[in-house]
Amino acid sequence: MASVPQPTLPLFYQDLMPLNSRDHAAWHARSTDRAPWVSSQHAVPLTVDEFAQAHRHFPIVFSAGEKPVPLALMGLNEGINVFFDDEGRATEDFYVPAYVRRYPFLLAKLQSGSDQMSLCFDPTTDLVGEFDEGHGLFDADQPSGHTKALLEFCEKFEEAGLRTQAFVEEIMKAELLMDGEVAIQRNDNPDQPYIYRGFRMVNQEKLRELRGDQLRKWNENGLLPLLFAHLFSLDLMRVIFARQSAQGKGPGAPNIGSPAVNGGGFEPQPAG
Repeated sequence: MASVPQPTLPLFYQDLMPLNSRDHAAWHARSTDRAPWVSSQHAVPLTVDEFAQAHRHFPIVFSAGEKPVPLALMGLNEGINVFFDDEGRATEDFYVPAYVRRYPFLLAKLQSGSDQMSLCFDPTTDLVGEFDEGHGLFDADQPSGHTKALLEFCEKFEEAGLRTQAFVEEIMKAELLMDGEVAIQRNDNPDQPYIYRGFRMVNQEKLRELRGDQLRKWNENGLLPLLFAHLFSLDLMRVIFARQSAQGKGPGAPNIGSPAVNGGGFEPQPAG
């Protein structure tokens, strides 16, 4: 069984293999109440279709770099996720991003230069395999109802990804994104706030300066509410920081002696 050509694998995926009735006729997909693949991931890609639900639970920021993508922050430091425990169990009831729910499946191109995409999976997971439990992936040589539902979910995710790309391109063209910075103070040490950098956010001053016709267009096509969802969600950074501290994780936690430097994109530093 050949793997998919992959110069760079997406987040969570260790390998990719195309699903087919010849090799996987007797395979099943297990259901699970745990997601260990996300338990140590602090930032997860998010589509614009999810902003309305996600902004109630996570800060929504944009990645640094030439091609920013929206991210749901599940922690403020690399390796820290306050929504899942070490075994991947959810610590509370919250919106789980589609990127997390999609694993171990996704749509991928089997040949470079081709637009055709096939349903693939990560063969290193124990959620898919030649065992009897779970949902069968094929009925004879045809995709089962479960596989058809998986394919539909992945197709909708790709469509949402295209809408997300168009949204980011639009705000980039308007030069709305700027380097982000958030200062968080602990009550027991108010003179030494933790400064988080390494992400991008919407520049509210530039947003206020946009022409009326541009704002009207964005309001009509639904882009403006997305910007406000992002901006409103940023207040949750302090909530995430407090939850990290309460769980004994990250800089500022009771069992941490001094601020750490996060090499994964967000850089907490003492002010001064």
